[in-house]
Amino acid sequence: MSRINKQKQQDKTALADNAGVRIDKWLWAARFFKTRSLASEAVSGGKVLADGQRCKASRTIKTGTVLRISKGDYVFEVTVLGLSDKRGPASVAQTLYSESDESRERRETLAESLRDVRLLERGIRGEGRPSKKQRRQLNKLKEEW
Repeated sequence: MSRINKQKQQDKTALADNAGVRIDKWLWAARFFKTRSLASEAVSGGKVLADGQRCKASRTIKTGTVLRISKGDYVFEVTVLGLSDKRGPASVAQTLYSESDESRERRETLAESLRDVRLLERGIRGEGRPSKKQRRQLNKLKEEW
């Protein structure tokens, strides 16, 4: 057996034995963060809670650990289903965790409200000066008040 195949076999058995993976590596492998350093900064900054507690980037997580991940306005509450320290395709990354239904609903409602706010801001600011038609509509609206 070649050295590369032996290394792959060892990696699979280490993760299959539920040995645990560093939380920053797992967050990177599960594609919550683009780089491992961003994941590490988020963990050390208190944006990631493991089982309700702040942790260091070197903390090992195991299957069943509940993570609360804050990314900007969005908050993910996920349960770790699989372990990986290698970044793979997005389809594989999605099998590493399951997001709670409440978390998914909160994110969807937040996304809708943010979308509405963006549309309102764009409508208020517009795209420069109002056209002749828009100016007439504004004047008509002002007269009705």
